[in-house]
Amino acid sequence: MSRINHFFHSYWKLISLLILALITVLSLTPQAELPVVVGTDKTHHFIAYAALMFAVGFVKPRHWQWIAIFFFCWSGAIELIQPYVNRFGEWLDLAANTGGLISGFIIARIMAYFCHKHLNSTS
Repeated sequence: MSRINHFFHSYWKLISLLILALITVLSLTPQAELPVVVGTDKTHHFIAYAALMFAVGFVKPRHWQWIAIFFFCWSGAIELIQPYVNRFGEWLDLAANTGGLISGFIIARIMAYFCHKHLNSTS
């Protein structure tokens, strides 16, 4: 098994939990004012949720659809909670999060396909 395959199959749960915790903390930490960063807010949402879904998409565990639905619902819950912690909850953020989940899954499946193909061609 290639190193990438082995890494993701061994640690996909840990990777996903750490990214989910990081997203949650960063999304719900009250801010006096939002930091100035490169790109748009929606780009950051998209990238964060693509990263969240990547390990799940790479490994594609038996109930991956339920994990994706959970991530989507978690994202929506964060958007609903944010106004109570001096943040802005926006439905367009939820759309960016959903786009990230879908894209992260697709990119991971493409990468897994090529890793698997490479693994079979070298054996």
